[in-house]
Amino acid sequence: MKKALILLVISAMTLTLADAKSKKSSAPKTPWQQADSIVDAIQKTRFPDKTYNISDFGAKAYLPDAPLQLAHDAINLAITTCSQNGGGTVIVPDSIYVTGPITLQSNVNLHFMDGAILRFSTKPELYYPAVQTSWEGIECFNTHPLIYAYGASNIALTGKGLLDAQGSNQTWWSWCGSGRFGWTLGKISQSGRHGDKNRGPRARLLEWGEKQVPVHERVFTIEDGMRPQFVNFFRCTSVLIEDVTLWDSPFWCLHPLFCNDLIVRGVKVYNQGPNGDGCDPECCNRVLIENCIFHTGDDCIAIKSGRNMDGRKWNTPSQNIVIRKCKMEDGHGGVVVGSEISGGYRNLYVEDCEMDSPHLQRVIRIKTNNCRSGIIENIFVRNVKVGICSETILRINLVYEPNEQCQRGNNPIVRNVNLENVTSEKSQFGVILNGLEDACNIYNINLKNCTFNGVKPSKRYGGGVIGHDGLFRDVHFDNVVINGKTVEAPADVK
Repeated sequence: MKKALILLVISAMTLTLADAKSKKSSAPKTPWQQADSIVDAIQKTRFPDKTYNISDFGAKAYLPDAPLQLAHDAINLAITTCSQNGGGTVIVPDSIYVTGPITLQSNVNLHFMDGAILRFSTKPELYYPAVQTSWEGIECFNTHPLIYAYGASNIALTGKGLLDAQGSNQTWWSWCGSGRFGWTLGKISQSGRHGDKNRGPRARLLEWGEKQVPVHERVFTIEDGMRPQFVNFFRCTSVLIEDVTLWDSPFWCLHPLFCNDLIVRGVKVYNQGPNGDGCDPECCNRVLIENCIFHTGDDCIAIKSGRNMDGRKWNTPSQNIVIRKCKMEDGHGGVVVGSEISGGYRNLYVEDCEMDSPHLQRVIRIKTNNCRSGIIENIFVRNVKVGICSETILRINLVYEPNEQCQRGNNPIVRNVNLENVTSEKSQFGVILNGLEDACNIYNINLKNCTFNGVKPSKRYGGGVIGHDGLFRDVHFDNVVINGKTVEAPADVK
């Protein structure tokens, strides 16, 4: 009897503990626990312990007094050999190599030794025929990215080497069609040789997207002046980009497109060129960006999911992206969602970042319009320290590029945006909200324990420290201090 009673008590205790454990595991996670879960779920790269030195495949280092020998054939041969033999690491030694386009393949880590410099030729003819990619959120066949992969898995760019795209006003940058970047009448550009933005190749691409011209018919040639991306990995899985430094991209610098399980770590991006975004994950899932430095001529990090008709057709939101311990210097925005965001976005976590530059315009930026549609939701930002930014800490803009030619009426939604413990020392505004006039689609915006000093508003928005127009609701401030005074959230406009 006594033994039976003891067994009954033990059984009851076991059930109680199991029930408690079950309840604990089923309890809702905090946003930052969710962020940790995303990082843990990323499928990491692994490579066999085999190496292939590009010198063994015929790559010759650059010597000023010797005839120039481009290295891309040797590098691509080493990559192909490595991949076909089960994978491993392709080594770029500590010398200068001048190269054309590189195509990465499955199970290959392209590793740069300390002191290695890969200098990309600026001869456009090397980057044709065109390959399948996207350009500003619209799928097409365009100039071969400097480093490209399509449908690969388990790939990496690693090491402390320098990758120099040699973008400048004398090379790729003039293709943007702006005199500021070296374009003159008669030169090829995305606006055409005559500089007509409404009739040039970029306008043609926008029209192809709106009319849903089949992708295989959207082909650009060297005469179209549509700049290549620096690094474009398209439909790849298990991707690592670590420790490399990238200079002077022709266009967007890092553009993972339809990629899952991506880590960008310890990367430095310096690029003052036009549309010189630092890292643009598009239609990507499970992404970690950490310990990086961005100094760019456009957005530092810009999350995307396709533009207009293509984005709605893809219907693939970017999601589950963690950004931490990064430093943003120059740029239109530090961490940005949009504007090519028609597939929507959900679950962004930004923490422990530093941003500081008189040429950094905004810290957290969401930009879209009623060409796009898409739901942008669940954005969490904490422990961000800002020195100077030239405009505002947070801007949500639903009327970005109001003159864009497109099918209107595709209203976007932005909801559940949360900033906590964000501080700044100098800006023009604290927050700017630009809502739609016909729909209240900005809501549930929350700021907690934020301090913004040195806010000196202009006459825009009536000279207030919080600027807004259009419709919005449910904005909440909890201990938000601007210029030493606690500030109330703006009242609903709906």
